[in-house]
Amino acid sequence: MVDPALALTVFFGLVGVATIAFWPRRGLVARLTRGARLDERVRLEDALKHAYTCERRAESLTLESLAGQMSISRTEAARLLSRMSGLGLIRSDASGVGLTDEGVRSAVRVVRTHRLWERYLADRTGVPAGEWHDQAERMEHALSDDDVAKLESRLGHPRWDPHGDPIPTAAGEVPPVRGVGLPGAEVGRTVEIVHLEDEPREIYDALLADGLAPGGRLEVLDSDDGSVRVRAGGRMWSLDPVVARNVTVRHLPAGEVAPSGGLTLADVPIGTPVRVRSISSSCQGTQRRRLLDLGVVRGTEITPELSSAAGDPIAYRVRGALVALRREQAAWIDVELSHEGREVA
Repeated sequence: MVDPALALTVFFGLVGVATIAFWPRRGLVARLTRGARLDERVRLEDALKHAYTCERRAESLTLESLAGQMSISRTEAARLLSRMSGLGLIRSDASGVGLTDEGVRSAVRVVRTHRLWERYLADRTGVPAGEWHDQAERMEHALSDDDVAKLESRLGHPRWDPHGDPIPTAAGEVPPVRGVGLPGAEVGRTVEIVHLEDEPREIYDALLADGLAPGGRLEVLDSDDGSVRVRAGGRMWSLDPVVARNVTVRHLPAGEVAPSGGLTLADVPIGTPVRVRSISSSCQGTQRRRLLDLGVVRGTEITPELSSAAGDPIAYRVRGALVALRREQAAWIDVELSHEGREVA
């Protein structure tokens, strides 16, 4: 004979489990369903973005390229392409696979969100440059069109992201691509960097380590089989073909030269007054705004006064106040000896 109390306990327990599982909108099943739909939408949007990139670069969209870009199997890539075709986002003809008009509009919306969020990270946060892309990859799927419009307005309707990529407008218009690849730059000319490709991450990190950033200038000394030798900031170095192809530049008028460099605030001994010449273009976002707010502008006199026990940071006298800067921050500030300065060893 079944114990009535036990039967009731089991019954209410099952009712409770069913309620938790099937409660409208908040139940476990509803959440799993939403998660699956979101995952599917993220995959579709990532695939659309890859297709858009292929078209912009005049490259072919293939199963292999999609599978490689998204780190999925060829079978999964084929399923995604079939899904996109069924939704009217891509078409296939004798010329290959490409986006339909609706596919282009959908892809541009994702690209627009991604690049605006990168602009936000660069201008309004202290997130390192190497992290901008990965964080924007996550946010591009989470923001609504209204959110994106508000973000664009808050940023002042920028035309370019911090890597130099054009930001599509709300109407889908895309500013024309500027410049030429660094391997195609004329030897003996000074060029300005207009774009750094942020994928793959390893190459982008190498470009950042070299101090390169949009707006920076390079003197092209030699070019051989895609390898390019350049000079800037008082040093010369070579970029191999793979790295050089990720740098886009524009030629400056004849006679303009790259900064000679040679002296940054990080090189100045304690007690030596110097005058600010400029802030490096690789210093962006909150870091740049902080320096400007401190009065670090062209012509400002700065004197290193106190060194910490470890030698980093150092306290600098700026407009009558002591300001602590780390060595990497001081290295962004190009300086020259002031009239009161002595020769820097």
